[in-house]
Amino acid sequence: MPRYARSEREALTELMSTLGPDAPTLNEGWTTRDLAAHLVVRERRPDAAAGIVLPPLSGHAERVRRQVAALDWTELLAQVRRPPLWSPVSNPLTDELTNTLEFFIHHEDVRRARAGWQPRELPVGLERGLWRRVSTLGRMALRRFPAQVLVQAPGHGEVATGRGGEPLRLVGTPGELALFLSGRQRAARVQLDGAPALADRFRTASLGF
Repeated sequence: MPRYARSEREALTELMSTLGPDAPTLNEGWTTRDLAAHLVVRERRPDAAAGIVLPPLSGHAERVRRQVAALDWTELLAQVRRPPLWSPVSNPLTDELTNTLEFFIHHEDVRRARAGWQPRELPVGLERGLWRRVSTLGRMALRRFPAQVLVQAPGHGEVATGRGGEPLRLVGTPGELALFLSGRQRAARVQLDGAPALADRFRTASLGF
């Protein structure tokens, strides 16, 4: 059975190793060193990982991330490459569920911050796995957006979400939708149909977590 979380992790780590610690990413203000530190904190520091998604704890999470980012670059990449077996998000039972989307998105964060990038042709199995996660992500990320949003991935499915109002239709492959709905709208190649003003608002909305 393919392990897409593992293959995306390996591809991301190899790319960061090639580019070095100071390469840009799609995460505003973050270099590859900052991104690597984020991944290490998420997997190895449960005391700080909660602050990634819970604003009241974000200060502690950021302090820990900066401490981790000060590690030697080779050591930092080694920790990204080999997560601990005890990690709640990266042990053999949870890895594919919790890390496929995470590492796909961050792999693209590094790839698409470089000039001349092109979308990858993803394995069918990875596209299927991403769609399962994107359908949930769409409901969560857009539940308060003031529109009736239809998210479609041709050949995979569709999901209706949003708070209601004018219609919007977002169409793309599961990978492109994952990037758009996680807040990387400017780097995602999707089709967006709807009233121009509403579509523009959608393209610049704060999405993701």
